Amino acid sequence: MTLDRQHARLMRQATAAALCVALTLVLCKAIAWWASGSVSLLAGLTDSLLDSAASLLNLIAVNIALRPADDDHRYGHGKAEALAGLGQALFIGASAILVAVQGFERLRQPEPLTAQALGIAVMLLSMVLTVALLMFQHHVVRKTGSTAIHADSLHYRSDLLLNGGILLALLLAYLGWQQGDALFAIGIAAYILWSAVSIARQSVSVLMDQELAPDVSTRMSELACAVPGVIGIHDLRTRLSGTRWFVQLHVDLPGNLTLTEAHALCEQVEDAIRGEFAQAEVLVHADPA
Repeated sequence: MTLDRQHARLMRQATAAALCVALTLVLCKAIAWWASGSVSLLAGLTDSLLDSAASLLNLIAVNIALRPADDDHRYGHGKAEALAGLGQALFIGASAILVAVQGFERLRQPEPLTAQALGIAVMLLSMVLTVALLMFQHHVVRKTGSTAIHADSLHYRSDLLLNGGILLALLLAYLGWQQGDALFAIGIAAYILWSAVSIARQSVSVLMDQELAPDVSTRMSELACAVPGVIGIHDLRTRLSGTRWFVQLHVDLPGNLTLTEAHALCEQVEDAIRGEFAQAEVLVHADPA
């Protein structure tokens, strides 16, 4: 199996797993909220409903991003991942606002909670499933560098803290401090909103063709200059689209080389960079020194 096919398989598995986990948590939290009346659990249910929508959007976007390049999209469809990230940020931001509104409403009109034990059990299950999903997503991001899966993992990481906060609120309510439920819901909403802003910034940086990390560009320069016959390089440009890196650079070569010799050196530079960064598509332009 080629590297691209392995990456595609992992990304599809990660999006499907995220959707399954989100739908499972929606069902569990709905039952627990209906039984307990906890506004923190309602916050968790609202977040899981939006998670389901975001994960479905992610699944569709990843399948679009994995389509090969065609005549209308010569650089592929990878930026569908960044668009999905923006969509996720909108979903998560909306959930933060809904949670905050519910929290302030419960502060204004406190209500006693019931069935805290069921809520606590559901939140423990939620945390176990979320940790398992995050571990798998981390593996996929490390292998593929997927923007969409990384954005998904960021918001499920915020979900882990959300679930932990709900669990603590339920424990405090069980011990008699009912206001903790609403206060934790408001604090959780603030954190969810911050996560949404982080995801949006990362997605916008991809859509705006932000350069790859400086250490990556430095390493590419070192690899190119290490090719025997290359005098130097300039105008190194990089950008990200989906799981692919697009790299362009000019290499300075001796002016007395034949076209065939210069072309061979350019191919060696491409091979040197792709040997260490397999996801890179490299375009080299030769200049006489």
